[in-house]
Amino acid sequence: MKIKSIETFCTEFVGFVRVSVDSGEQGWGQVSTYNSDISSLVLHRQVAPWALGMDAENLDNLCDTITEREHKFPGSYLRRAIGGVDTALWDLHAKIAGKSVCELIGGSPGSVRAYGSSMKRDITPADEAARLSRLQSEFGFDAFKIRVGAEVGRGRDEWPGRTEEIIPTIRKALGDDVTILADANSCYSPDQAIEVGRRLEDHGYGHFEEPCPYWELEQTKQVADTLEIDVSGGEQDCEIPTWRHMVEMRAVDIIQPDICYLGGLTRTLRVARMGEAAAIPCTPHCANLSMVTLFTMHLLRAIPNAGKYLEFSIEGQDYYPWQEGLFVRSPYDIVDGKASIPDQPGWGVEINPEWLDKAEYQISSLN
Repeated sequence: MKIKSIETFCTEFVGFVRVSVDSGEQGWGQVSTYNSDISSLVLHRQVAPWALGMDAENLDNLCDTITEREHKFPGSYLRRAIGGVDTALWDLHAKIAGKSVCELIGGSPGSVRAYGSSMKRDITPADEAARLSRLQSEFGFDAFKIRVGAEVGRGRDEWPGRTEEIIPTIRKALGDDVTILADANSCYSPDQAIEVGRRLEDHGYGHFEEPCPYWELEQTKQVADTLEIDVSGGEQDCEIPTWRHMVEMRAVDIIQPDICYLGGLTRTLRVARMGEAAAIPCTPHCANLSMVTLFTMHLLRAIPNAGKYLEFSIEGQDYYPWQEGLFVRSPYDIVDGKASIPDQPGWGVEINPEWLDKAEYQISSLN
């Protein structure tokens, strides 16, 4: 089974990928969100020339071969592009087998507990508390994540006093039975992170995400070693040796790979297995409602070290207008705080033909 063609349908924010093989089967995947038009260009220029004509069944070899052939261009964009082909091939193989991707990797379809993930920092603690309380009542979420500090903020808060106020405000509003998580998005020095972490511990928070600049693993480890609260991280990391180092040094208590940032399901399974071997749970990053959250749902139902919950963005059209109209039927219904994997073969989702018709189209194929 050889790869015959690779097609992309993209906007600036979303890029879907269709891969066809010489036997006629097709599968759908996605390059990473954000600058998806650039990732699609990288796919056609630096991934497709090596992938076309390759064996479509050995995905580990496919991912490694492209990495080796493009060794002068390591990093995020190459991974974001590879992931489009990889996730499309998983869909193709699962459809041929008449199974969901989840089943193909050893899991079983079903539901996964979700936490409502807030992306907002430009919201007052009182307004955030009211919003989360409303969503708790409407969808049954029993876990949420909020933002503290400023994104890559060099120790600054979004505005003075916001972090000190929002930590107790959210706990008081949601009550003691709700799990609350906090994400600093690489804001703090170790000493600052430890101070904020103590506040989180005092109010019973569940984990503290990316407290220090994510590339400074030793700083993150210092925080993780000092605090009782679980420290999590890894969403930005896309190189397997970095992941190996992170796990071996136990820089974090919870690993959070992003399937699209890391380069697809095949490479994410490698990272999840590293975590399993080290007894570290895996709670992937998936902070929007393109296909990445669906990929993550399938993964969580299949790996033995799956974390406690699925990240589920609570931001709608006002924050992510590009999320609208992607699918014929959304796979993201939350019932009693849980999301359910579709029961159709493959990823179990149909991309909206009207969206595809409006997207920028490109194809690479065998002559």
